[in-house]
Amino acid sequence: MNGVVVIDKPSGRTSHDVVMEVKHVLHVQKAGHTGTLDPLATGVLPVCINEATKLVQFLVADTKDYRATMRLGLTTDTQDIQGKIVARNDPGVNERDIEETLRGFVGKREQIPPRYSAIKFHGRAFYSLARKGVDVEPPKRMIEIFSVVIEKVELPYVVFTVSCSKGTYIRSLCSDAGEMLGCGACLAGLRRLRSGSFLVTSAVSLDNLEERQMREILTAHIIPMTEVLSDIPNLIVDGEFAERLRRGHQPHGDDLRRYHTPSLAAGDMVKFIDSSANLIAVAKMLYSFDHTGSVDGKRQVVRILRIFSSGP
Repeated sequence: MNGVVVIDKPSGRTSHDVVMEVKHVLHVQKAGHTGTLDPLATGVLPVCINEATKLVQFLVADTKDYRATMRLGLTTDTQDIQGKIVARNDPGVNERDIEETLRGFVGKREQIPPRYSAIKFHGRAFYSLARKGVDVEPPKRMIEIFSVVIEKVELPYVVFTVSCSKGTYIRSLCSDAGEMLGCGACLAGLRRLRSGSFLVTSAVSLDNLEERQMREILTAHIIPMTEVLSDIPNLIVDGEFAERLRRGHQPHGDDLRRYHTPSLAAGDMVKFIDSSANLIAVAKMLYSFDHTGSVDGKRQVVRILRIFSSGP
């Protein structure tokens, strides 16, 4: 059993909890998610199963969409509504102020993640250090906000959607916005609407279900590995070449002369698929496909990044 199932994570549970439940219900050896959601948050949590855990490295970089609820006038130590309150202020701001402030975050910028976060410092999560009273500020990281759209303002609450790069903390966005507005703010609610190509509309909920029901639902909604990286083109190869790839062969010019995929350029990713629609490998082109015929036939033209065992 290999593939990805998209869970609608409920509030109050960690991403790790959800992964362990999927692993237990499906009786699989390996499972992992493609990006942590805080316990407060709900929404899209892709869980990779068995061989599909090798796809995590290609999925964690996906862009994300969120719907966030920001609580103005309240500052907490965790930057969300569940933390210890450290300041209260009257949110004496108007909708125009809020819109201009949030719009100012669009673009690339450095962001300081929350002290209560899963980011590691010398092998330990920052939230673990923070709970022990160790005051270490996480290093700044470069993130990008692609868009911010306000949906509703009912002071002291502001509901907005945001599209952003990997590693963006919406808690920090709310905290920074509150500081700029002069009243402080924290995150009061968060729902992930999209992670890469995975949408909340196709996510499955496991709330209030018996184990048998969960197993049936999960099994019915497993996305095959060949369909997961939908933006990477497929290259279907024959049995003998497929087996050489599975044994770690790095393709050279002669291997690819019989195939024709002119849309691939140097640096593009490609998925090697066998005739039974099993994912063999994910690779990167070292030359454009048009030029593979003109290079030395024994020269490596593709770099294999990940190899997968056969089977659905």
